[in-house]
Amino acid sequence: MGEDAVSVGIDQIGVYFPRHVLSLDRLAAARHVPEEKIHQGLGCYKMAISAPWEDAVTLGANASARLLAQAQVDPDEIGLLLAATETAVDHAKPVSIFLHDLLGISRNCRVFEIKHACYGGTAGMMVAADWIRSGAARGRKALVVSTDIARYPLRSSAEFTQGAGAAALLLSAQPRLLALDPISGVFAKSVYDFWRPLDKREALVDGKFSVDCYLEALSGAIADYRAALNGASQISAAPFHKQLAALLYHTPFPKMAYKAHLRLLDTEWRRSGMLPTDPAEEAERSYAALVEPWLEAARLVGNIYTASLYLCLAWLAERAAERFEGKRIGLFSYGSGCCAEFFTGTMVPGSAGVAARIGVADLLAARQELTVDEYEQFASDRAEGGTPPAPDGGFCYLAAVREDKRFYERTGVSG
Repeated sequence: MGEDAVSVGIDQIGVYFPRHVLSLDRLAAARHVPEEKIHQGLGCYKMAISAPWEDAVTLGANASARLLAQAQVDPDEIGLLLAATETAVDHAKPVSIFLHDLLGISRNCRVFEIKHACYGGTAGMMVAADWIRSGAARGRKALVVSTDIARYPLRSSAEFTQGAGAAALLLSAQPRLLALDPISGVFAKSVYDFWRPLDKREALVDGKFSVDCYLEALSGAIADYRAALNGASQISAAPFHKQLAALLYHTPFPKMAYKAHLRLLDTEWRRSGMLPTDPAEEAERSYAALVEPWLEAARLVGNIYTASLYLCLAWLAERAAERFEGKRIGLFSYGSGCCAEFFTGTMVPGSAGVAARIGVADLLAARQELTVDEYEQFASDRAEGGTPPAPDGGFCYLAAVREDKRFYERTGVSG
């Protein structure tokens, strides 16, 4: 990419997921499903389970509260607040305005919600980055919150790919974590691979077709990215996996990242005419080096829709930011329906200090294991409100739902 007049990117990431977790070994035994089908077929091991006092608002508020505390940012510095979700709590009142209130953001702030399945968070980040580049920010920062609860019917084929969580991104000029390149590649096509009608709580999915749509969108986004470069770039004609230090993919389940990487390799090999002597061996080596290390959190949290890609980024930053400082990484975002985007960014020198405060490992270590019976009870009582046992509520919780209005309470802790 050519040097942009204003360096814009992610200043800090805040991550949050429920304190309750279900081992998929337990669920597999209860559903009489072989464990290897889950571990090897999907790449999943555990999934975060939302409690009755948690919803997209509380998850997003907890992630954002952690972010603001870690980044030492005053809420008055936020001039744009975007919430991306496909599990919104209201068809008119956006998640973002609940967050605005709970976090104490300035009244002089543009606030709205974005929906495009799992792509919504990236859409919000790109809008926020352009807002800053344009000068409209007037020195202020943007808060982009991806927050979701992936839920499917009990005993359905998709039950093992559930999860819950949120990722909050602080966008600014002169970012301290990841500087975004101004060029990206996009792809859009109307398909019914995954959808949720207004009268349904659980999503509908055509699993095999959705995988095909994801891979087609990846090829299309890469082609558009290549076309956008037009030779004026630090990205050369060499295949991406030869020049990017890591590749992160939207991860509805970890095995999808493996499929995506194989498609990227095939696309790049065909474009460059540089087919290796042993493609299978090269593919395994490339995946092990560039992709697999950054999937651990996804394996233990499950699918968190709009936040899935950014959980992988948070894990990479927390575990290896110092190693990646000054290096460029690639990211691919996919949302069913569908829209996708491939983009790149450079880990900022000195980012290791910022990344060390993200705290994904600490959140994983603090979780409470559920039995299958407890999980099923939570599923039947989901998002009904109540008072959580401290400190499970984090920064805030859903206290009650009365007359179709939702009431939230702060707990006094930072998330």
